[in-house]
Amino acid sequence: MRRRVIGLVVLAGLVALAAPMAPAVAKYGAFPQKADGPVNLLLAGVTPQYDESAAVWPYPAKPEAYTGNTDTIILAQLWPDGRTKLLSIPRDSWMNVPGYGWGKINGANPHGGPDMLVNAVQALTGLRADGYALLSLRAVRDLTDAAGGVTVDVPQRMKYDDNAGKLHVDLQPGRQRLSGEQAEGFLRFRKDNLGDIGRVARQQLFLGALVNQVKSPLNWWRLPMVVSALDRNTKSNFTRDLSGKVLGAALSGPKVQMFKVPGDFGWAGNLSVWRVDQAALRALVQQEFRDPKDPRNLSVQVLNVQAPGGSARRMKARLDALGYVNVTTGNSAGVQGATTISGPGAARVRADLGFGQVTGEAGPGADVTVRLGADTPAN
Repeated sequence: MRRRVIGLVVLAGLVALAAPMAPAVAKYGAFPQKADGPVNLLLAGVTPQYDESAAVWPYPAKPEAYTGNTDTIILAQLWPDGRTKLLSIPRDSWMNVPGYGWGKINGANPHGGPDMLVNAVQALTGLRADGYALLSLRAVRDLTDAAGGVTVDVPQRMKYDDNAGKLHVDLQPGRQRLSGEQAEGFLRFRKDNLGDIGRVARQQLFLGALVNQVKSPLNWWRLPMVVSALDRNTKSNFTRDLSGKVLGAALSGPKVQMFKVPGDFGWAGNLSVWRVDQAALRALVQQEFRDPKDPRNLSVQVLNVQAPGGSARRMKARLDALGYVNVTTGNSAGVQGATTISGPGAARVRADLGFGQVTGEAGPGADVTVRLGADTPAN
């Protein structure tokens, strides 16, 4: 009888601990599974929007709609063996945002929602995102408190007050455990003469500390609260299948490496921006993030040799819709009856096209070269 009572008490305790994550389990619950390759997740922190029609000051925040600028942008790549690579993208990165035009990448979400943000990150990095998660401003506070605080080395004295933005930072340098409110101030602080890049460095420092805190066996009992905090502060397009792959990778690690989009401070008109070093970024992606088994991440050049007019453009649109992120087009002189596809991944590209012959090496400037011949369908 005594053992039965103890068992019931333990069971009740476990149920109580697990209860906070029930809503998340209902939406995303899945059995862990091993993915065939890496999974790319776009994580972005969204700034709140304030009700400027309110009769009080500072203006109160509107209900979170996840439509604001993205102050934090991270492309997380999770491998089946537990390797996790985080690519931080400075919010002031200057680029030609697909569907909008030239601007800072943090403006993609308010102009076109998460789809435009995803397309912007894919265009910048050449890496396809399998899913996205937009996090509200409250996410940092709630996650930190749910984890029991996060210990970081504060690099310098941080003192700043912004009544309008409801931001009050007062931190001394040195190793210390931050509460949720302190962690938010630590991440949002910008008065260090480094601006956006200083924020990126602190984001990476905080994320590393948070991961170490959560994965410690002493803190596993906090996981339901962490999951709950994440769920109530997030808008995402995760499917159960994607969640299963993420869980499968998480159970094998995570072993985290952090990177930043290379570049330098610059100007676009009167705007202070981050000028991306495209050559250095391509080299970084090729060395650290490229999955050699996935042709959608390879550079594909489509050349019209003897196909109907507009065939290369239509073929690019078709490959783009299938998830290819680095497709270019052009014309080439000559006579070619059959379409040929050459280079690493040519067989997979051929399967996606549905026609053509796999041949030898790709042409210069691309991983895979498609030469469209007279056999190319007119539409």
